[in-house]
Amino acid sequence: MSKVKYYYDSETLSYRKVAKKKGRTLGAIVIFLTASALMGLIITITVFNSGVDTPKERRLERELAEKDLQTEIQQQRLEQIEQVLADIQQRDNNIYRVLFETNPISPEIREAGFGGVNRYKELEKMSNGKLIVENAKKIDKISKQLVVQSKSLDEIVQLAEEKEELLKTIPAIMPVQNEDLTRVASGYGMRVHPILKYRRMHNGMDFTAPPGTPIYATGDGKVSKVGLGSGYGKMIIIEHGFGYKTYYAHLSKYNTKVGRNVKRGEIIGYVGNSGLSSGPHLHYEVWKNGVVMNPVNFYHNDLTPEEYDIMLAKASIENQSLD
Repeated sequence: MSKVKYYYDSETLSYRKVAKKKGRTLGAIVIFLTASALMGLIITITVFNSGVDTPKERRLERELAEKDLQTEIQQQRLEQIEQVLADIQQRDNNIYRVLFETNPISPEIREAGFGGVNRYKELEKMSNGKLIVENAKKIDKISKQLVVQSKSLDEIVQLAEEKEELLKTIPAIMPVQNEDLTRVASGYGMRVHPILKYRRMHNGMDFTAPPGTPIYATGDGKVSKVGLGSGYGKMIIIEHGFGYKTYYAHLSKYNTKVGRNVKRGEIIGYVGNSGLSSGPHLHYEVWKNGVVMNPVNFYHNDLTPEEYDIMLAKASIENQSLD
């Protein structure tokens, strides 16, 4: 219970109660509320300026940090994918395509970009737009390179399926039996023609042998010519496929006919001295895609390394050809 206050009234010579004024009480309440509001505002401003984040701000900061981390991880993974893809491309060009004798894919095709309008204009407006655009470009580049590489591997698979057939058709043995390596009379290169008496390109190899010595198909193929050739005399041409073709010249007689499919090692004719020839021998040529090649490089199925060295030495001696 609140205390009752009195004061002495000199006029009445008595004590009277002190009466409370309502206006003062209301003013005190207003002052108290105003002071409380000001204090709250001061505290809020102080907390804000002190750098203490609200829960919502802290949540947003965590989300932004997570997005930055995800973008960085994405960039690292893209770089790893680029490295793996580059390794596959290197193997494709320098191993697989070399093995199957096909041309490598040019860098211009592998690295071709996207033309036209700016594909990344909208992405540039986003937060971390520069990094997002960079990753988007990498993804587009990888996607296009994967399409090119996928088509290349499809081609390699097809070549692999044909490899067995290719190995059968490549002219990989000597056209006469390997009994005496001294019979190599002339190799590939510039030689003096025995009849014309001037130096000219000798497109094949000459093997001296007695008339009637069997001549063998050096790879599977189809006979495309049996007859006389200018300077070659009686000759046979075999189309092996995959761009390979072999010539057998100066024969005495044939053992095959046009259109016949022959197997490697099959007797197709016999050594003779027909055409521009200075003695019984076989003139043998190998062609690939319309270009004449040195036959000595195709005897890998028929010679030991030592015999190959002997053959190479004899074929490279500067001498006169037999045709």
